[in-house]
Amino acid sequence: MKGLKLIVPILAISLGGFPARGAGQTGQRSQHHAPLFRPYSIVSPELQTDRRVTFRFLDPNAHRVVLSLEGRRRPLAMQKDAQGVWSVTVGPLAPAIYGYSFVADGVPLSDPANSLFKPNLLNVQNMVEVPGPTPEPWDVQDVPHGVVHHGFYHSTVVGDNRDFYVYTPPGYNPASRKRYPVLYLLHGYSDDASAWTAVGRANIILDNLIAEGKAKPMMVVMPLGYGAPQVVSRTRTGPLNPELLSENLVKFGQALLTEVMPQIDKDYRVKTDREDTAIAGLSMGGGESLYVGLNNFQRFAWIGSFSGALMSRSGFTALFPSLNSSANSKLRLLWIACGRQDPLVGQFNRRFEPWLTSKGIRFTDVWTPGMHTWMVWRNNLVAFAPLLFRKK
Repeated sequence: MKGLKLIVPILAISLGGFPARGAGQTGQRSQHHAPLFRPYSIVSPELQTDRRVTFRFLDPNAHRVVLSLEGRRRPLAMQKDAQGVWSVTVGPLAPAIYGYSFVADGVPLSDPANSLFKPNLLNVQNMVEVPGPTPEPWDVQDVPHGVVHHGFYHSTVVGDNRDFYVYTPPGYNPASRKRYPVLYLLHGYSDDASAWTAVGRANIILDNLIAEGKAKPMMVVMPLGYGAPQVVSRTRTGPLNPELLSENLVKFGQALLTEVMPQIDKDYRVKTDREDTAIAGLSMGGGESLYVGLNNFQRFAWIGSFSGALMSRSGFTALFPSLNSSANSKLRLLWIACGRQDPLVGQFNRRFEPWLTSKGIRFTDVWTPGMHTWMVWRNNLVAFAPLLFRKK
């Protein structure tokens, strides 16, 4: 069953364009003449020609407001003017898409002046795009565009109803006999299934790479990545327990292999052999890609991990019990990338790579500048996708 076709990436819709914490409500409205709602007139974010960006937030009663900006380790203090508007100017910033939020007296808040949101199950932020002198790989350009489809299914493995997104490349025709290779692209912890289109712009990246002849035309399937949805419960307190982490990893793998992939094979014109099937993901999704891919060579020949994190307390040997050097004849690519400033460099990647080496497994490691951010992961996809489905 195919879902609704969307020609452009899913755009997050603001759930309320009004000032937080009562900001902007300057007095009682007249009983007969004043409008019910006052427009929020603050301009934020404001991009300068030199790629500096000014952020503004109206909250005259706040004592301290800071800007939390993606790619910055520490929040930036904002200054309040006589009208109660807090502001800070940052940059010049490198061309990229940045997530951000305000923190007023310890409370994270979105920007009511900006309708561009970064969807997330736990920490919703706004986004600001800083353009460069030439188009970036994630910028919409005058090239043929694929289509993003939104599909739904009932998971008997997890016990809920869930969704997935499918990118079909330019020229895809369900009535044609032509079939395409497929990349299963997984999101990170606290994201939802829309993350790779709404934030990562995977569909735009693929449009541009395919148009330039850098990547093979391919399908991209982006499923919901939780085998135990309780891991992203807002009511949870304390650290995640090991049993829940293990359940999340194992059940996701089962749902992908026994529910999502059969539905994609049935409903879309995909090639189903292992040489034409890849799996990759970021953070939690990177760990899931390693777990599912390295334990199922009969399905996957191409595996990628972007800032990967195996959300499991089990040791590597327990998670990959059959992995040995014989895998090298089955793997077309094992690609492991991480930003040098990412905390997961030491927490996971610098432990996992020596373990792979001890098992005789060949892999490509990619170290780039950057933290645990979408700026790193978009560039990871730009570098990874052209390597896929190349014949020997």
